[in-house]
This record gives sequence, structure tokens and C-alpha cells, in this order.
Amino acid sequence: MDTVENPALVVAWSGFFLALIFGFMANKTSFCTMGAVSDVVNMGDWGRMRAWLLGIGLAILGTNVLAYFTLVDLGQAYYTRGTVHWLAALVGGLTFGLGMTLAGGCGQRTLVRLGGGNLKSIVVFIFLGYTALVTMNGILRIFVDSVLRADAVTLQLQGLQTLPHLLGMTDKISHLSVAIVLSLLILAFVFANKEFRQNRDNLLAGIVVGGVVVAGWYATGYLGFGEDPETMELTYLGTDSRGPESMTFVGPLAYTMDLWAYWRDKRVTFGVASVFGVVVGSFIYSLLSRSFRWEYFNSPQDMFRHILGAILMGFGGITAMGCTIGQAVTGVSTLAISSFIVFFGIVAGSAITMKIQYYLMMRDA
Repeated sequence: MDTVENPALVVAWSGFFLALIFGFMANKTSFCTMGAVSDVVNMGDWGRMRAWLLGIGLAILGTNVLAYFTLVDLGQAYYTRGTVHWLAALVGGLTFGLGMTLAGGCGQRTLVRLGGGNLKSIVVFIFLGYTALVTMNGILRIFVDSVLRADAVTLQLQGLQTLPHLLGMTDKISHLSVAIVLSLLILAFVFANKEFRQNRDNLLAGIVVGGVVVAGWYATGYLGFGEDPETMELTYLGTDSRGPESMTFVGPLAYTMDLWAYWRDKRVTFGVASVFGVVVGSFIYSLLSRSFRWEYFNSPQDMFRHILGAILMGFGGITAMGCTIGQAVTGVSTLAISSFIVFFGIVAGSAITMKIQYYLMMRDA
């Protein structure tokens, strides 16, 4: 392939503008993964859940089409590595689901709300980002590595941990075939509902989420593949993992904290740029729609719940190596087994927490 002149810069700006679109549309359509689970659990309304699933289905299809045409090598992504930390994926997903429910939204929703003037999100941003950094590189990593990622609870596969590889389908056409079948099944479920088909906001949200994730893979996996100016070797530039990536919002919050603390030794990457892109996109929409409103905690208890939720999300997101977007959409688009575990863990953790909250509310009433 022809390399661009400055791949790292192109990747970073791609992350910013893709996230700006994401933030703008997420604010406009009220896209919220925690809200999707809440709608199903509390009201039986699958509208926003179908929007989330639409994004997942489109991401699976688009990402694997890119892989088939060699526009991204998913084997180089950290999601697909043959080491399956199933316990970390499950515990991390459950913890993240619990945390996002207490905090009123996941990482991406926190950034969207911040762009709309919600000052609660500043507190969540700081505690989530710092806890993520401590879990990634600090004292909490000792517990994660020694307990949740111990050899006794780790599966080491011969090849990649993707669904096609586990089925013995390692060639490109078989891999694409599995992706097409799975995405069509998801899309069939999504569009089977007439009310969903008539809801423009949910349709738009799902299309944007899936499209942005696919575009992110293209930016980092194709445009970002170039010559390292230090080693003069071809590698992936502009990403924190030094491999192809796409949208995710917990690790990048940790890297943002790290960047602020060690500015002269760090660079703005795809992930870090996407953090700011979501906030800016949401802010632009809130100004254009005149929906910008300053909001703050209504009680000390409310603040405590948000702080606790942010801490749990930071720990859970790094332990699970992703969030409701980073694993449930971006990771699942690679067909990685761990990503499916995290997705179901997040949904289960959030749903269980909502049920407990409802029980406690009814008991007190």
C-alpha cells in the first residue's frame, strides 16, 4: 500500500472527526447504552437496544469486509489475540455494567453529557480516567494480573480467538461468511420491529455507531500503517496499542490523564483525540439545538453514586479491555470471543443493578 506522509497525524485527526460525528449524533438521538438496558428492563422498550444492536451488526459486516479486502489486519488487533482472559472479561464486564448504572451512563455517554453542560460528567470523567490509569499501570494492575488474568483462569489458543477460528474456518472467505451470517441475523432481529423501522433517531444512531467504528478500523489499520520515523520499520502509528484500533472510551480516558501529566513525553493518539471529539461534537449539537444546560448533583448521595460508578467503570473497563462501545461494538466487530463475554457481562451487570435499585426503592416506599 502507499503510505501517507504523516500517518500518526492523520490517524489522530481521523479519531477526532469521527468522534465529533459520534458525539453530535449521540446527543441528537439520545443514544445511550445504559439507557438501552434501562428501557428494556424497566419498560420493555427495545428501541434503543435495537439501535445498539444495529450498530453492532453493521460494524461486524463493515469491519470484516475491510479485512477481506486487506484494508485492515484484524489479527494485529489486541482483541483477537489467542490469550483468552475469560474471568477478567466477565468480571470486568459485570463491574462496568454496575458502574455505568450508578453513574447514569457509560464512558461515551459521560463525554456526550459533558458536551451538553452536565457538570456531573466532569467528576465522572476524572474518577473514571484516574481509576482506569491506576488499573492499567498502577497498583490495581497487580490484582488484575495475579487474580483475574492468572494462568489458572486463562485459555491459551493456538490461533486467534475469533469465532471463525474456533470453528476451524481460518481462510478469508470463511471468516467473511461467518461475519455476514451473524450480521444478517442481528439485522433481521433489529428490523423485524415496525416501530423501530419508523424511528429515525434510533435508525440514525445505529447507522452512525456502526459506520464510525468501521471508519476507525480503516483509519488506524490502513491509513495509520506507515514507516516509524525512529526505527524506519513499517508499523501502526497513531494508536496507543501500536496496532489497529477503533472507537473505545475507557482506555483513552486513562491515556488522556497520562498525556496531561507527561505532556512533553506523550503524543495525541487516535483514542485520546476521540475523547475530545465526542465532547466537541456533543457541544456543537447542544449549541445548535439550544439544549445546552448546566447541571450538577442534586444531593451528596447523588454525587457519591456517580463517583462510585465512575471508579467501578474505570476498573471494569480496563479489566475487560473495553466498554459498551470498545468491546460491545468495536471488539465484537472482530468476532473475538472475549468481546462477546464482555458484552453480555455489561448488560447483565447493568440489568441486575437496576433490579436491585428497584427492589430497594419499593422496599423503602
